[in-house]
Amino acid sequence: MLITDILKENADLYRDKPALVERIPEKGTRREITWKTFDEQANRLAHTLMELGVSKGDKVIQLMSNCMEWLPVYFGILRTGAWVVPLNFRFDSDKIALCTETAEAKVMIFGEEFIERIAQIKERLDRHVTVYIFDGPDDKLPEYAQPLDTILSQGPCHDPGMSLIPDDDAALYFTSGTTGTPKAVRLTHRNLASACDVEHAHHGQTHQDNFLCIPPLYHTGAKMHWFGNFLVGAKSVILKGVSPRWILEAVSEEQVSIVWLLVPWAHDILIAIENGEVNLKDYTLGQWRLMHIGAQPVPPSLIEKWKKVFPDQDYDTNYGLTEATGPGCIHLGMGNEHKVGAIGLPGKGWECQVVDGDLNPLPGGETGELLLKGPGVMKEYYKNPEETSKALVNGWLRTGDMARKDESEFIWLVDRKKDLIITGGENIFPVEIENFFMTHDHIQDVAVIGVPDPRLGEVVAAVIQVKAGRRMDREDVMTFAQGLPRYKRPRTIIFDDVPRNPTGKIEKPKLRRKYIRGDKDFRKLFV
Repeated sequence: MLITDILKENADLYRDKPALVERIPEKGTRREITWKTFDEQANRLAHTLMELGVSKGDKVIQLMSNCMEWLPVYFGILRTGAWVVPLNFRFDSDKIALCTETAEAKVMIFGEEFIERIAQIKERLDRHVTVYIFDGPDDKLPEYAQPLDTILSQGPCHDPGMSLIPDDDAALYFTSGTTGTPKAVRLTHRNLASACDVEHAHHGQTHQDNFLCIPPLYHTGAKMHWFGNFLVGAKSVILKGVSPRWILEAVSEEQVSIVWLLVPWAHDILIAIENGEVNLKDYTLGQWRLMHIGAQPVPPSLIEKWKKVFPDQDYDTNYGLTEATGPGCIHLGMGNEHKVGAIGLPGKGWECQVVDGDLNPLPGGETGELLLKGPGVMKEYYKNPEETSKALVNGWLRTGDMARKDESEFIWLVDRKKDLIITGGENIFPVEIENFFMTHDHIQDVAVIGVPDPRLGEVVAAVIQVKAGRRMDREDVMTFAQGLPRYKRPRTIIFDDVPRNPTGKIEKPKLRRKYIRGDKDFRKLFV
């Protein structure tokens, strides 16, 4: 079943039941729409787009931060047969223009916060974009744009009747760009529907569940986890703003049962509890049955602490990537807390291999590149045959991640291939060192990169973010590092914030640009 058909079915079955709630704690506002309204808004946008000349195969940019309108817009675009192109809300003007040009997008739907960025590149965008639709207050409506709120509230609300099949193209998702220039991942309706099945199979959502959505919807992670609730017509809450108190308030007041967190947010909640900033007795949390994490390696020490605080919750780790239609191609599985640290086993309908440089399967225990095969594998990198041929080999997707299998066939993510540090001929995987330092009570976050060394080629540098109110100096860090093998101990310590993108991944290229400047005497740059 197509995801557009699932929405229609939800509107028929759960007509006046709540579908989406939007909470903005900073403003103290709360909005709610039913499944009927959700479906009708999607249809109204679809009719408008088709009247404006959008047809099957056209591309529509969706440049919006999380909000109530985000998902109705997404489904409205899909119902025209056009490709939805969700963009990272942190993209600067140049990246927005580049993505629009790559997609040759005909329409751009954008929020208030993007007015200035669009103004800087409007002439460039106009080479492709013929229609602009604005999501924001009337007094900020640009003269060149149409108001989204009028479109969603007026006009025909029935299904536009576009004929779609599973193999039709549905979306272009641009990769996060943490390892270089974003690439356009081409996904089909079959890919999107498979994500619904995988998420539901793994976490068993029922109509009574309620999912708290905090990460950005433009990314496959948050939306594809929401798909599990969507498949059974269950309510979901979109929380705009992140703080331990706001998360716990939303879980308590909305009776949320499933929360997908990023590593930094889970850390923040535990720290807030530890420091007495929040008191769990002030919240109703007994219905919270599942906390799961994805988008980045998860320090085992974090989950050990979490389970001590929330012993009755199920836990799962989900591995995925945009090229595999988001999370779930590998997951730990509820009840496998004894394997915390592993990313788990292949998800429903998925296969995996760990291979050497010649793509030959490796025996258990040996580290190699992780390959995936399954229903969510992308069609291609759009307009990029060279990168497509590198990534897709005989039906297998090369992830670029280094992994190994243990004696129980559980997969352990070692690190990104591009983040490998080679020092004096020894291979060092930064995530192993990062996990080690995350066990220190004074450390909030850590990132490990390689920096040039004239003798060893590279040496380990650790960027340490200390918890608020705690103190650490270089000697403290190096004393703690005695627990690591000598060749893995950092030679350079940098005390700084660890930059992460909206999906929680460490932005290592940003750290390299900041700290590796090519100076002959680069060590003077560090603590």
